[in-house]
Amino acid sequence: MIASIFNKTRPFNYVIIATLLLVAFVLYSFFHVTFSGWQGVLYGAFYFIATAASCLLVNFISLKNNLTRNNNYAILLFFIFLLFFPTIFKNKNILISNFFLLLSLRRLISLKSMKNTKEKIFDASFWIFLAALFHFWSILYIMLVFISIVLHVSRDYKNWIIPGIALFSVIILFFIFNIISENALLEDIFNKTYISFDFTYFENIYQNIALAVFSSIGFLFFISMIVTLSAKPMNMKTSYKKIIFSFLLGLAIYGISADKNNSCLAFSLAPLAIMGANFIENQENKIIKEVTLYLLFALGLLFFVTQL
Repeated sequence: MIASIFNKTRPFNYVIIATLLLVAFVLYSFFHVTFSGWQGVLYGAFYFIATAASCLLVNFISLKNNLTRNNNYAILLFFIFLLFFPTIFKNKNILISNFFLLLSLRRLISLKSMKNTKEKIFDASFWIFLAALFHFWSILYIMLVFISIVLHVSRDYKNWIIPGIALFSVIILFFIFNIISENALLEDIFNKTYISFDFTYFENIYQNIALAVFSSIGFLFFISMIVTLSAKPMNMKTSYKKIIFSFLLGLAIYGISADKNNSCLAFSLAPLAIMGANFIENQENKIIKEVTLYLLFALGLLFFVTQL
């Protein structure tokens, strides 16, 4: 039933995802009193829009670049993975940072067209450095820019300089706002620049179990993508390689982030959703598709409810 509904891109699918996402966001915010007062409601609306926009970006990246067939599996899986780690809903900085990284990924994937390459490299780098202002270690994503340059336009030395220009642009903006905030931004950034390998942050056993199950699912989808990569069309291989690298970088950001918690895994959800959509597409048996999606949705719902 779920597989048959989302196996095509239908407007109704977006209504379903938007409704479920709104219910999940409101429920989690209510039980954890994430936003209070009218000002809190306005902030909550803004962060919900950022979350919904992230879902749409995942869908856009997968369909526009032919990373998945004409279906909505990627956006569905991204939503399900959000249910695994509902603490993402209250981590405002990670929500915004991840949104900027998705904007960057969109530009980097589109490099395969070889049109406006310098503008795309600048845009991608700019979004990454901007994302780092909200979650410092998302700056690791700049490695994906250089990987993309190697894959597409390494011969032009100007392309290697462009990320530095983007960094300079963000630094100027940062210090302007830092002066306005009386050095509050600079102090906040410095407090997040240290590396932490402390994985004993779990608030309850359900967060631990959710991470364990997610790790198993991630390993399955990742291995499936690696195994099937050679069978992908030649002109698509670089795009899938960037998805693989973005997933690994997302895990690296989680691994070294200060103030670590499960919400830091948000940076790995989009590429994993695209890899998972490919895994489901490759299943010829419709029953396996249905069972896989029902199981994932049931697990997501279970982990969401237990973490309320």
